[in-house]
Amino acid sequence: MITLFSIPKPFAGPFARIQRNALGSWRALSPEVEIIVLGGEEGSAEAARAVGARHLPEVDLTSAGTPRVDAGFAAAERAARNDLLAYVNADIVLLPDFPAAVEVVARRLPQFLMVGQRWDLDFEDVIDFGDSHWAHAMRREAQTRGQLHAPSGIDYFVFRRELWREMPPFAVGRTMWDNWLIYSARARRVPVVDATASVMAVHQNHDYSHDAGGWQGVWKGPEAERNMALAGGLDHYFTIADASHRLRTGRLTRALDWAHLRRGWHTLPVLSPAAGRLRRLVRAAGSAVYRARRQLARWRGRI
Repeated sequence: MITLFSIPKPFAGPFARIQRNALGSWRALSPEVEIIVLGGEEGSAEAARAVGARHLPEVDLTSAGTPRVDAGFAAAERAARNDLLAYVNADIVLLPDFPAAVEVVARRLPQFLMVGQRWDLDFEDVIDFGDSHWAHAMRREAQTRGQLHAPSGIDYFVFRRELWREMPPFAVGRTMWDNWLIYSARARRVPVVDATASVMAVHQNHDYSHDAGGWQGVWKGPEAERNMALAGGLDHYFTIADASHRLRTGRLTRALDWAHLRRGWHTLPVLSPAAGRLRRLVRAAGSAVYRARRQLARWRGRI
């Protein structure tokens, strides 16, 4: 089986409903799924208890008081009963296709990182998990009223224990840490699987009222800037578009379409410095040939 874990926001205002919907959907996947709720935010213990999850209140914080991603991952790995783990943002509703996709990938690959695009949905209801049709209704809502988010939105990460033995002390809920996770896996030749076509992960849209600085604080504030520095800058801004594999209709294949190959060409110097030097030589040679051809054309024009 699998252990799902998350570091939720305080269970207050709309986030109480949003996060309880998410946790309830994780429990609905199977009674055997282990769920770990991390952090001491308001309402976390009660929400964990409601779905039979474990609550680990002690998570190291940044100097600004934000839970640290590395501390959360480490605590979850220490406590987890399973070899397979998944960090999931606490506003994400998972449907029954999630464990099926995990099973296919885990059966094929000894080590991996599975990610996927989310579906953004304005959803203000409390999900009735006693209704056997809730998952079908949620899928229909997302397909008719929702929108598939760009590959830059990364809301779940499935992996085997000890994929990251070291991780910078990122602040959760800020920029770049999720992009760094994909970069780190690719840099170590770990297959990154894009499961978008096989997993519908529904993001319940919300505002940024949970942060005193609002949107600006989350995306542009001091902790966001520190996350960027810890990640090593924009060279390490990797997204789902940088996946090495795809999961579709139960089949795991290499991502070899033109868009992936073009993106791979641009990230080559980051992932492989030696190959990057070859890329620079190829580009330099191409430029030299281009200049020579232009010079030859001008010379012929004078004859």
